[in-house]
Amino acid sequence: MAEAKKKGLLSGLLRRLSTAPGTGRLEKESPMRRASDGDVLPRRRKSERPEASNSRRRPRRPNPNDSKGKGKELSNGHKDDPAPLSKWPPPGVSSEEALNLGHAMRFISRGVPAHTGHKRPIPHASDHYYALYTTTAGNHGDENDTANQHNAMTQLTTLRLQGSGPPTYPWETLEQPSLAFGFGTRPGTITLNHWASLFSSLPPLIGLRDPGLVPREVDLAHILERLQDLEGGLEDDTDELYRLYRRFLKDPDKIFSPHKRMEQQITDLVMCLSSPDWIDFSNPKNQVVTKFIYDPTPATEKQYHKFFYQLLLSLELEMRINSRQHTDAAKERLMVQIPPKIQWNLALARRWRDFVRVDDYGDTADSVRLRFKLRKRQAKMLKRFAQMMKWPNLNETLDELKQADAEGSLTSISSHTMAFFSGLVLPGPTFPFLMMNSLIDIDPDKATDELALLTHLHPYSGFQHRGGYTYWTSSCIVGKVLAPTCLEAAGWIGPAMLTIDLGRSQIARIRTKKLSRDLLLPEDVTSMSLRSDPLGPPPPSDAKVYPVNEYDLPELDKDDFIDTIRIEQLNLKPRDEKQDSGPKWFDASIQFAIDGVSWPLHLSYDVSFISAWPCSDGPHPLFFDYVHSPCKVDEVVHILDWGKPSGHSTSEHLATVGGSKPAKPTPEDEEDAERVLVIEAFGNTDNEVLARAWCSHWGVSAVVADIGRTCIACAIREAYAATLTVVILVDDRSDDSE
Repeated sequence: MAEAKKKGLLSGLLRRLSTAPGTGRLEKESPMRRASDGDVLPRRRKSERPEASNSRRRPRRPNPNDSKGKGKELSNGHKDDPAPLSKWPPPGVSSEEALNLGHAMRFISRGVPAHTGHKRPIPHASDHYYALYTTTAGNHGDENDTANQHNAMTQLTTLRLQGSGPPTYPWETLEQPSLAFGFGTRPGTITLNHWASLFSSLPPLIGLRDPGLVPREVDLAHILERLQDLEGGLEDDTDELYRLYRRFLKDPDKIFSPHKRMEQQITDLVMCLSSPDWIDFSNPKNQVVTKFIYDPTPATEKQYHKFFYQLLLSLELEMRINSRQHTDAAKERLMVQIPPKIQWNLALARRWRDFVRVDDYGDTADSVRLRFKLRKRQAKMLKRFAQMMKWPNLNETLDELKQADAEGSLTSISSHTMAFFSGLVLPGPTFPFLMMNSLIDIDPDKATDELALLTHLHPYSGFQHRGGYTYWTSSCIVGKVLAPTCLEAAGWIGPAMLTIDLGRSQIARIRTKKLSRDLLLPEDVTSMSLRSDPLGPPPPSDAKVYPVNEYDLPELDKDDFIDTIRIEQLNLKPRDEKQDSGPKWFDASIQFAIDGVSWPLHLSYDVSFISAWPCSDGPHPLFFDYVHSPCKVDEVVHILDWGKPSGHSTSEHLATVGGSKPAKPTPEDEEDAERVLVIEAFGNTDNEVLARAWCSHWGVSAVVADIGRTCIACAIREAYAATLTVVILVDDRSDDSE
């Protein structure tokens, strides 16, 4: 009875597919209500700080009656495109006056990134689950905080659920958080959207109830024949489409009401693929999909047959969903309702349809010949990746790559090379490991045998190869911290400094602590636009006036930078617990020399670094209640427990973090526990590494802003949007000139 009810529900859902015209447009979310006078929370003292379950405060605004002047009416001859500000107030404006809304937008908000948070429900889940995202607009031009996917070699890490081309919004991809909006523009950083998405509450993937719809027994040759037929597209004729039941499925209503309508066939395919007997591609252990077909021997024949049968049914489903008979709006509605487990089958079908062709087949697995459309492109990509990473055995490895490519044997080296060169890569975290493992497998050096256990199931890892360089995943804290001295490509950071604590070629898994408190709550995301508004909160009156003296232009002397910091060494300390097998776990630390004094910093916490959005027409003024404190990078080692909520014990950190100088306690701001520490780390890349290492030592994530792209005010506001208390200022122009 339960099964009948389930099928009826899904059938009702799928019947909404029609050829009726639709808008095909996303509906706009209702605009966030601007806070009234009563909504603006007053500043709280540290002793009054709420529990972590409460939202962050919003900036406050004093009573406008306390300021002199009225809304500033500038002359009619004033230019619409004012020159970038060099001082505040701008020329012709007195500090005793107030700007009306139009002129406030012109002088203060023009070219400022405006961050908006989104809390979206999860289909098929209760209200306890939700997904968090951000979108940003307002700055001019096409620049954003996301790495270019072509340059970063991350195209295959993501897949849009519906439609072709890159996704427009982060909720449009199968993998969540969306890796199309994941990697930041600076090495070792993530985007603001990815940061927010990390705090989504996603339901666990649960198995689907077996509907009992069993496919027909079909031999391998008939499966491959149909796969080859589908390369020409899906039939339009109703009778031809119904052949699905004559060959692969069983129609339960074939006598009285045969399933000739496409929505009925879609329902039956979904029900069939819901069986637990199929491979679960939503399970990370199964996401290197080529391991099921790499070795076609009699011992693996059953597995080989199952993979291709599941692929065929998934392709039949995917092509029916994307039929020209359905409007784009109908396709989008349907894809949202498809269970996640089935969506991963559709992802495999999409990759196959895009990149793989059947050249020949027979009755046995070893007679199957496949053609991979991406092989040449992927070979060029791997060559470029090896050159960027300064691979220790580069010449011999590239010679081996060239020879294998000429022989057409690249996909037969290992299951990893087969996945990488074929393009049969599911979205998510597997691609970086497929690429690096392909490079390792092609390298003829026997030392690569020590790197055989590198796997996406242990993402917080890296390795040393031939005693030359170390390489770290983008998600590993060692990689995040050392990234300013390296390149980032395909989810890897390198070549990084070597360490004497690893063998000539050895894998290291890095242990870190998770942050012990929630940093971003749903209320923080939904109130993001208000809490980071460049104008501050709305004036508590009907008169939309903005007193000039409530804003200031943060100043920065770019020529006054620190050049007495150098990285001395990377230390990896093995964990005490015994391990029976597999790569060892380590605690990481970095030792710096500051004015000739050694300062070790432990990479204790798995913090994140958010790449700041670029702004236009800067620098911009900053509302007075975005409180912040500047700090030279060499002074940061004297600051303890910055941003730790009141009530957290600091006794364990009363000693200095390294060196011989006494440590300073955390600055106690009796008015504001959310003050942003602005670390001036420009000058050289070692400065930025020190700032990042300090963040990991104390467990504080940070916004990283290139002052050539983002002004100080916009970086501080983004920290408030992300509920972070640290901004790291860097300057790529000064680093490049070293």
